[in-house]
Amino acid sequence: MVLKVIQIPCSTYYYAKEHRGHELDDSQVIQAIDEIRRQDPKYTRKYGYRRITESLRNEYGFKINHKCVLRIMREKNWLCQAYNWQKRQYNSYKGTVGVIAPNRLNRRFKTDRPYQKLVIDVSEFRYGNKSQSERVYLELVLDLYNGEILAFTISDHPTVEFALKPLKEALEHLPTLGHRTTPH
Repeated sequence: MVLKVIQIPCSTYYYAKEHRGHELDDSQVIQAIDEIRRQDPKYTRKYGYRRITESLRNEYGFKINHKCVLRIMREKNWLCQAYNWQKRQYNSYKGTVGVIAPNRLNRRFKTDRPYQKLVIDVSEFRYGNKSQSERVYLELVLDLYNGEILAFTISDHPTVEFALKPLKEALEHLPTLGHRTTPH
């Protein structure tokens, strides 16, 4: 009845009653996390907060939320650095190597003749869940006259053979100069 008069929900009253006198003391948790980190002699920040949380629950008997462990690990700069997705992202750029080809298209992507302007595109597609993401690469040769795909290939790895295969295939199937026909 008192709670109704002062307009406080019952859950707030019971929460305050349960947690009265409790202070947030992370020292035991910090000590346990540090012990878990030191168990591996070659430790190089490879334990993430999820793995630490499971160890705290199973080995040390803590009833702790993963968000609390994440907060502590952020404060102590103990977050996992080994499996950062940004480090695993594929990037083929090696700087300026060799000769840069001249820009012959100059953003003129339209043409009135078939097989005059052919372009190649390589795309990376990811599939699967985030922890075990798989990648597949698609390369295609496109005719800018009508958007027709002349050749394509799919591979698990972006190799030189992968890059050259559809180009060779497209060039083999081009009509000779004297007998060009307009595609339908």
